Amino acid sequence: MLRAAAWLTRYSERENSRSGYAAKALTARGVEVVKADLLEPSSLKALYHGARGAFLVTNFGDPAQRGREEEIGASAVNAARSAGVKHLIWSTLPDAEKISGGRLKVEHFTMKAHVDAVVRSAGFERHTFVQAPFYFQNLKLFVPQPLPDGRRGWAVPMDPAARVIHAGDISELGRAVAAAFGAGAGLANGSYLAVCGGMYSWDDFVATLNTLGHNFGVVRVAPEVYDGFFPGAKELREMFQYFEAHTYFGPDAQTRIATANALVPGGFTVFSDWARKNMKPGG
Repeated sequence: MLRAAAWLTRYSERENSRSGYAAKALTARGVEVVKADLLEPSSLKALYHGARGAFLVTNFGDPAQRGREEEIGASAVNAARSAGVKHLIWSTLPDAEKISGGRLKVEHFTMKAHVDAVVRSAGFERHTFVQAPFYFQNLKLFVPQPLPDGRRGWAVPMDPAARVIHAGDISELGRAVAAAFGAGAGLANGSYLAVCGGMYSWDDFVATLNTLGHNFGVVRVAPEVYDGFFPGAKELREMFQYFEAHTYFGPDAQTRIATANALVPGGFTVFSDWARKNMKPGG
């Protein structure tokens, strides 16, 4: 029997209804669904009970978790160890602060990275790290806006031509997680799996979309201008600056991408294929 956590959310009723639908769909497939909340460690006991493996990820997008991912992640990891979980898979990201020599914080990267040491020292029989890419889905989340040349598109605080963004379809992260659980001793303990559909620039994204019939553009804006675009823009500005200086997955990218690709037959979807299906003109 598989078990899934129905994490409590602190968003709208609409978001909660989606979670309820997902839970019902999983139940219909024979998955045992357990209600748990990362912010309430005591609720994790029932989730972990009898589970051999666990996949954990914190959510920077949840205002209640923002700024606390290191604390929340460490607590969930330790709870899994106390409950007897044998194989822990932790969703992490590169330590942008360390990689940049302290110049860039990128909290939603660095806080997750700090939990890696907790995972390694917890004493699990096996542990694995997965790293999600820059989501292709972000091109829809960051809704194209009017640009000075009359087109719609994106304003970014980095060189649009810099091919430094390791990107992919976030829905495929589960393929790497499932493969890691299934690999057993065939995967070196403590491995990092970086899920990646390719390395792109903003110009690459726009060019691909325009070959499909869109008329998008991208412009570079000064950091101080970008910081004023919306609440939380500074965090994303530092993230884009980190990409430009060090690439998304950082100095260990090649090894971690290769490890994931070797484990998942066929690798992961490239942007042109994803965009053809998911970003149709007028869609």
